[in-house]
Amino acid sequence: MRVALSGATGRTGAPLAAALGGSTRFDLVARIAPRLEGAGERCFGSLAAALAAARPEVVVDFTRPDLVDEHVSLCLGARLPLVLGTTGLTRAGRERIDADAVRAGVPVFYAPNFALGAVLMMRFAAEAARHLPRIEIIELHSEHKLDAPSGTAVATAERIGAITGADVPIHSVRLPGLVAHQEVLAGGDGQLLSIRHDTLSREAFVPGVLLALERIRDLPAGLTVGLDALLEA
Repeated sequence: MRVALSGATGRTGAPLAAALGGSTRFDLVARIAPRLEGAGERCFGSLAAALAAARPEVVVDFTRPDLVDEHVSLCLGARLPLVLGTTGLTRAGRERIDADAVRAGVPVFYAPNFALGAVLMMRFAAEAARHLPRIEIIELHSEHKLDAPSGTAVATAERIGAITGADVPIHSVRLPGLVAHQEVLAGGDGQLLSIRHDTLSREAFVPGVLLALERIRDLPAGLTVGLDALLEA
């Protein structure tokens, strides 16, 4: 599968580029980032240039929230499946992408977190919400993370809220030295349940992205959200 990776020099994009470059299942035909303009073969400064020259079969995007609309439009216009890992997507943004992708007949996959352990953390939190009366979320990330609360925290809160019917408080921390961490605290009379996931390096996201690439062409047109959908399949 010919893959174009947008955001290839970023904190997640760099280890993902290394994994794709060493894979026998995928051919990384385009590494895309502004600083890669003119850097050599298979390097591009923009997604538009990469699509025109590299002819990928699927695009992976780990860039910035302000680039999402442009990149989604380019992929749908070229009828290319898209694996989207950029954080900060709102509910309205997801609904807009879904509608546009359905009209274009193109599958788009988005996960707020590509770490498999984080997916299990969200599952366990939803189960806790069925049995304990109060839940709050603490999410901790690098000072460089642009959005707060994180997409993972929002997704966890939405999942719990669908069960309890209540808003779930989210507490966000941004400090140097952190990568990506989330703790769900579920309280009841005389007891406290803590469910925590720690991402210690961004290599943790690579298996989830590779799984999404393997499955993307089998997904229906429109937006599919969350690794849960792929694990259950």
